[in-house]
Amino acid sequence: MGKLVMGIAVMLLAGLSLGAQSATWSITYPRSLDDTDLRNEYPVALLTLALEKTGVKYRLLPSDRIMLQGKALRQLRENREVNVVWSMTDSQRERDLLPIRIPIAKGLIGWRVFLVTEQKLPRFSMITRKSDLLTLAPIQGEEWPDTKILQANGFNVFTVPTYQEAFSVLASNRGDFFPRSVIEVFQEMKTQNLAREIILEQDLALYYPTAMYFFVNKGNQVMARLLETGLRRAIEDGSFDALFFASYEETLKQLALDKRKVFVLENPLLPERTPLQDTQLWYQPSQNLLQ
Repeated sequence: MGKLVMGIAVMLLAGLSLGAQSATWSITYPRSLDDTDLRNEYPVALLTLALEKTGVKYRLLPSDRIMLQGKALRQLRENREVNVVWSMTDSQRERDLLPIRIPIAKGLIGWRVFLVTEQKLPRFSMITRKSDLLTLAPIQGEEWPDTKILQANGFNVFTVPTYQEAFSVLASNRGDFFPRSVIEVFQEMKTQNLAREIILEQDLALYYPTAMYFFVNKGNQVMARLLETGLRRAIEDGSFDALFFASYEETLKQLALDKRKVFVLENPLLPERTPLQDTQLWYQPSQNLLQ
C-alpha cells in the first residue's frame, strides 16, 4: 500500500504547476447559514484532516456568501465561488461532478429519524409495518435526492423550496414528519429555533443505502486525487475513525438505533460505483431492520 500512496503523491506533484513546496492550495467550501449552524463542523474537520495528511500547504475558507446545497452544487459544476462541496450522492450528481468515493460519514446520512409534532406523535406509536408509515407524508426539499428515494418507495412527499421552510411546514402540521439524518438531527434541534411543538420521535427510523461524498469540479482531477490521498491515509492510520467516533459516538448512543424499528428502503438513485463492499468505509449501527 505504501508504494501505491507514494505513486499517487508523485502524480500530485507532477500536477502542480508551481511545485508542491511553493504552491498553496486555496480550497473554498459553501458557507453555512450562520455561526450557529454546526452541520459543517465535521465535514470541515475531516477536510482539514485529509489535507494535513497530504503535507501540502493550503488555505481552507468558507465562501463569501451563504450558499445552500442546490446553489453550491450548481456553482461547483460551473467552477465558480467554491471548489469543494460535500453532499449526498446520486447518479446525476456523479455525472455532473467528480466524487471522491469515500463516504465521509460512513453511510450515516442514510439513517433517518423523525422530527414530528406533539399533536401527531400518537399516530407514530401505532406504526408496526412499512405500509403503516406510507400513509403519512414526509417533508423534504424539492432538489434533495432523498425526495426521489422516498417517492420511489411509495411515499407521498410534501416538498418545500428551502431547508428552513420544512420546519415551518412541520410545525403547521401540513406534513406529518421530517426525516433527518442521525448526524444532523441534534444539531438542528439546537440551532434552528424549533417551534415548541416539534419533538424527536423515539421508536422508528428509516434506512436507505447512500453516501455523502466530497465533490469537486469534473476538471479538477488533481484536487480529487489530493483529497482521496489524504482520506486514505487517515483511514489507514485510524485518524478518520477517531474523528468520526469523537463526533458521533454520543449521538448514536442517544438515538439508540438498535432499539428502534428500522424500515429499509430501496435507493434507485444509488450509483453503481458506490463502494458498498468495502466494509471499512461504512458503519452499521443496527441489525433490527424491517423490510
